Amino acid sequence: MQEFFPEIEKIPFEGPESRNPLAYRFYEPDRVVMGRRMEDHLRIAVCWWHTLCAPGSDVFGDGTLGRPWHATGGDEMAQARQKVAVGFEFFEKLGNPFFCFHDRDIAPAGDTLASSCDLLDQVLEDVEAAMARSGTKLLWGTANLFGHPRFAAGAATNPDPEMFAYAAAQVKHVLEATHRLGGENYVLWGGREGYDTLLNTDLRREQEQLGRFLSLVVEHKHKIGFTGTILIEPKPCEPTKHQYDTDAATVIGFLRRFGLENEVKLNIEVNHATLAGHSFHHEIAWALGENLLGSVDANRGDPQNGWDTDQFPNDHVELTPALYEILKAGGLQSGGFNFDAHLRRQSISPDDLFHAHIGGIDTLARALLCAAALLEDGSLQAHVDQRYQGWESALGKEILSGQTSLADLDTLVREKNLEPKPQSGRQEMLENLVNRFT
Repeated sequence: MQEFFPEIEKIPFEGPESRNPLAYRFYEPDRVVMGRRMEDHLRIAVCWWHTLCAPGSDVFGDGTLGRPWHATGGDEMAQARQKVAVGFEFFEKLGNPFFCFHDRDIAPAGDTLASSCDLLDQVLEDVEAAMARSGTKLLWGTANLFGHPRFAAGAATNPDPEMFAYAAAQVKHVLEATHRLGGENYVLWGGREGYDTLLNTDLRREQEQLGRFLSLVVEHKHKIGFTGTILIEPKPCEPTKHQYDTDAATVIGFLRRFGLENEVKLNIEVNHATLAGHSFHHEIAWALGENLLGSVDANRGDPQNGWDTDQFPNDHVELTPALYEILKAGGLQSGGFNFDAHLRRQSISPDDLFHAHIGGIDTLARALLCAAALLEDGSLQAHVDQRYQGWESALGKEILSGQTSLADLDTLVREKNLEPKPQSGRQEMLENLVNRFT
């Protein structure tokens, strides 16, 4: 098939001084950072949906991007196969090691679930061949349980058990497809697992349904021998008013309630964190603190907008603290960084896809280098350790080990006439410290 990006060669690394917009300035895949290749730290994935499927439409207007596979009235399977060819041309020239997808991104829907599965399987033959030729791997797959009108009231949390069954059957097939392609994770995003009004919602019932659904997915994972990680992606709202996977803390509590904390991890998205009223740093640190961070959707929102704008990251300073936490914890394992981000509606040139991804990848690479330098310096961690050093004393250890009662502590304070003095948190100094490395 004729190249879709004929004027673009494989994107090179040219270093920080380069003025070439089609070159990496910071992303150097083979550069060793803290004993690991940069590519292996970041595990960059291109998402199929925004990159190849987004038409450039919004709620106020039609699509602007004009991709040939978006043409109305075309042969849907031929268009799906064209997307595969274009996608892997893009992956090979960009140099990303992974991609990720929803089932409806890859192939059109049929008249029945069985026909939809058959169409997906047919296009996956093209995907398998392209993966074998290019060496590009699958970071994760997932099922679209939110786009079709049948899921208006949710999938797992739908009031109709037949809808639950339909969604379960769809997930079964996509989980098996992900396994077939050697995918390293499977993601569940509860796009409509929530409510718009409590007037027609049974909260307890719906959460029980969601817990059972997730348990079924885990059971089937083990049945088919899929060794990848099952992931949940938190988001507080949009498209529903309130979603049950609001943020990292909520999801972790949910997993513990249903005994799934050893089976499922979190896929944290930057823009979802800010919509939940948190920072990306907070969500990453919370998930890592519970040993439940799986993967990352690297995008950003716009502080002047109150919705999920899904823009490519362009601020390495903002990302550095989160990368610092990830490095400190030993790095990502089966997960990676994918760009759940799409071009702006006026970015209609095909090469804008390269500019967007190059910028996002370079932003992550630069943040990684800054975070590594900060971690290797050790000053920040030294200040944290010093702040909590009292808990390494005999008293601190006795309190946390359960050797003291409330009465014991009361006696201690009275007998020793304790008058502890507050110590400075040194926030401004530490902010300045981080800035020296960014």
